[in-house]
Amino acid sequence: MRRSAGIQVTATAFASLFAVVGLALYGLPLYYDFMVRELGWSRTMVTSGNAISKLVVGPLFGFAAGWTVDRFGPRRLMMAGIVMAGGALIGLGATSLAGAFYFFYFFNALGYVCGGPLPCQVLVSRWFDKTRGKVMGIAYLGIGVGGAIVPLLSAWLTARVGWRLSLQLLGGLIVLIALPLAYFVREDPDDGARLKPSRSGSQAAAPGSAAKASPSGVSISAILRTPAFYLLALGSMCSIAAVGGTNQHLKLFLSLDRGHSQAEAAGIISLVLTISIAGRLLMGWLADRMPRKLVMVLIYLLVAAAIPLLLVRTAAPGAATLYLFAAIFGLGLGGEYLIIPLMAGELFGIGVLGRVMGIVLTADGVAEATAPMLVGYLRDRTGSYNTGFLLLIGIALVGAAAVACLPAARRTHEVQSAL
Repeated sequence: MRRSAGIQVTATAFASLFAVVGLALYGLPLYYDFMVRELGWSRTMVTSGNAISKLVVGPLFGFAAGWTVDRFGPRRLMMAGIVMAGGALIGLGATSLAGAFYFFYFFNALGYVCGGPLPCQVLVSRWFDKTRGKVMGIAYLGIGVGGAIVPLLSAWLTARVGWRLSLQLLGGLIVLIALPLAYFVREDPDDGARLKPSRSGSQAAAPGSAAKASPSGVSISAILRTPAFYLLALGSMCSIAAVGGTNQHLKLFLSLDRGHSQAEAAGIISLVLTISIAGRLLMGWLADRMPRKLVMVLIYLLVAAAIPLLLVRTAAPGAATLYLFAAIFGLGLGGEYLIIPLMAGELFGIGVLGRVMGIVLTADGVAEATAPMLVGYLRDRTGSYNTGFLLLIGIALVGAAAVACLPAARRTHEVQSAL
């Protein structure tokens, strides 16, 4: 029973991340070049929907979502987020109006906050302890699998039904895949499912109590007074900015600037996300076996090392540098999202993880919102992506430096894993 419940939790987190992040977050930029061509919008415009919506949603709803997860559990929030993320894509595929574009992007951002990494991180952290890194890595494979599939699926659907209906079908698929699992998942372990004797032989007190009280007894206000919190937030923001700034423009860069066909661009983007699957497994495995701070620094350096390869000009469209970029960037991308909650849980405990990650993800949303729009603005002004990509490299290096300054974290001794 405990094992089947743990598998159900893992599958639910996988499906939610597959749909809300893999299909929705990585799928939308695949349609930007169609918007530029057919609607006459600039690169700044097509990336501004993501920017403005996250700048509004993050500060208004980020901490509230974290508080809701800690107080009421992740299930209902996850279900609402899945419906909003899917509905947003259906709406975006139906409109040509700028106002409606921003309206539906607002719900896309809200769906990400409510149904994406935040509730999945808390759900997994409530059920798993010693194997948390491995299970988080498995759950986050959903992003890699969804992201690897969506460029090929999008290209296939667009060639047959056009980009608008393709985007709408993608939205329907999000709800169809993720909502049923989220509806049936159990938020907390049953009596005795998670609670086992501690290493000292004492018994835990009550079901789910480890998830509701910080193992270290530290309050959220005390955490907000520690330098470690701000170093973690800065490092996370910088990495998210570098990754988001690159991802949001990769299809535009490959198809409009480098002249790749839709199939070629989809192949490169799919390769990045396919390699990110290995990155998630590798970084999750490393996070259970070595200091997580070192793993985090490694991930951020991989992101910084990959972006310069996009600046290399080659004669052949299928040059080896693009495949090398896909390999390095994919490995960094794979570990980038999963390492943040693992590091936060190690530093501050899982009792306040929802609130801590609510704040961090709000800050990350600001970074992920502004970086792509800034890169788009620089491209529109200079006629080249060089300045924007160099900026992203510098931001990634700042993030690695911030994480390197984090204190050595002491692993919290919680209850045994459900698996």
